[in-house]
Amino acid sequence: MTRRAILPLLLLAGCAPAHPAVRGGGIVSTNPCADAILLRFAAPDRIAAISRYSQDPAATSIDLETARKFRGVAGTAEEVIALKPALVLTSSFTPAATRRAYARAGLRLLSLDAPATIAASEAQVMQIADAIGEPAKGRAMVAEIEASVTPQPSGQEPSALLFIGGNLVNGSGTLLDAMMRRAGFRNAAADYGLAFTGTLPTETIVRRPPDIVIAPEGTTRSGTLRTHVLAATGARVPQAAFPRRLINCGGPTIPVAMARLRAIRAGM
Repeated sequence: MTRRAILPLLLLAGCAPAHPAVRGGGIVSTNPCADAILLRFAAPDRIAAISRYSQDPAATSIDLETARKFRGVAGTAEEVIALKPALVLTSSFTPAATRRAYARAGLRLLSLDAPATIAASEAQVMQIADAIGEPAKGRAMVAEIEASVTPQPSGQEPSALLFIGGNLVNGSGTLLDAMMRRAGFRNAAADYGLAFTGTLPTETIVRRPPDIVIAPEGTTRSGTLRTHVLAATGARVPQAAFPRRLINCGGPTIPVAMARLRAIRAGM
């Protein structure tokens, strides 16, 4: 073949989409928070499977209809290895024996923790973006997150309790806590000495009620009891709904969660 004939082929090769970080069997995610990021960055044909948690209404952070278009995996070594993926996005909570099995099979792993700050969540976005060869998309998402969390001076900061479910409350030192503060709230969990997450009985709340209670939509026994008891004591504590799917993860969930928290704050 002449040099002139080879040149067009080289130009075409240079224009072809390149994903040097991932080849072969595609990407498997056993981490539901990684799923939300992966689906924003990777073409569907690059995704071999996502976590089954993303297909569970009580655990997902993404649209169920979208999540159910993909194969779901529980994260066992056997099912993941059988897919022969080029990359596995897993969690730092994955059992050591499972991680060792992945390593023996020669799988490339990216183990991700649960970010407790906005900066840590942004760093995780870039970890995933770099691993799959989409750094520009990662930077775009980080810019979107940064724009959504810019503090807006609002004067007084009302105290708020954000329930994750039942009597389980979001405390200090969490990603949700950071978002609440950026939205203009003071996390009332500190009034009860609650760090990270923990249960908070209704009796404790009644003795020192917050300015507002934020909780997932839907009726629960504990939520109904809390509302009735607060009303019976004469405490005027408004209740605001916060979608359950905004509680689980950071990344692309942050701008949506911030919009909802800001709307609640503006309505007070």
